[in-house]
Amino acid sequence: LIDCRREDGRARVPSPSFIGTTRAMDMEDSSSSPAAAADLVDYLGPDTSVTVFTMLHHPADLARASAVSRSWRQFVIDNQFSKLQCLRACPEVSTFTQVNITTTSGSRTPARRDQDTTTGPSAEDEKLHRDHRVYTHLGHGLLSPYKPRDCIIHCIGASSTDNFPDETIENTLEPVDHLESNRPSYWSSGGQRDPAVPECLIYRLQADLCLIQEIKLQPFKAFFQHGDPIYSPKSIRIQMGYPRSPLRPEALVCDENEGQLIDDRNYVWTYTSPEFPMLQENVLQSFKLPRPVLCIGGVVKVELLGRVQKQAIDGLYYIW
Repeated sequence: LIDCRREDGRARVPSPSFIGTTRAMDMEDSSSSPAAAADLVDYLGPDTSVTVFTMLHHPADLARASAVSRSWRQFVIDNQFSKLQCLRACPEVSTFTQVNITTTSGSRTPARRDQDTTTGPSAEDEKLHRDHRVYTHLGHGLLSPYKPRDCIIHCIGASSTDNFPDETIENTLEPVDHLESNRPSYWSSGGQRDPAVPECLIYRLQADLCLIQEIKLQPFKAFFQHGDPIYSPKSIRIQMGYPRSPLRPEALVCDENEGQLIDDRNYVWTYTSPEFPMLQENVLQSFKLPRPVLCIGGVVKVELLGRVQKQAIDGLYYIW
């Protein structure tokens, strides 16, 4: 300890050279400490470090951590933190069996700059680096802010259609009840005596991977029938998945084709939502999923459960 008091008892300010010397000595002493010189991951140990890194919930934070040093980047890759972020956001990612990186030109993915050029990377090491790149990119897409937009691009088919093609499922993609010709635009199921018979509508999405947050439906009001009845279902349920074989364009709904791929055996459903009650009102109703769901395979099935309106002319229950 150095006494910095003057003879009269008041504090004495050290000279600048003294301060500099003191700081240099402090730095030298601290750098000699093993704890200060060690890498934080090495100092905390693998278990505690994994706990700390799993607290990073956004890909940008994980990218910053990976940029600290090569050892930190390797630690992130080896423990697959980017994949963990995707799994937390969308558990459907667990159904992935393999990921690959392709380029539009068909060229091979360039070799990593940090790989050992003498022995070469192992197959497992290459897989870890490839997975890290893919899941980092996917994580940015899943967790970054985005502007919602319509995802449906084609109609695969309806479980039944009363009058095809006038009441085709393709009418459900029209945002209005009337077309320019003033002709009503709606889909109608076939009639049933049992109100419990369900119906379904199946759609193809714009991409094989789509993040679905909500589904919007509007029951149709039959303004051309007495009393303007509304043929809504009691509730709806959403399923998402992928076709067991590629969807051929000729199998999709068109003016000449009512749709052929309705059977559940044609699909693998990876997500099923809870049931949502539907109002018997001619308004656009939004059904928000409990969480955003990653639709893997680009197929959405809307199940229409229960019927509430009987048509007076034939005494059968319909869904419009």
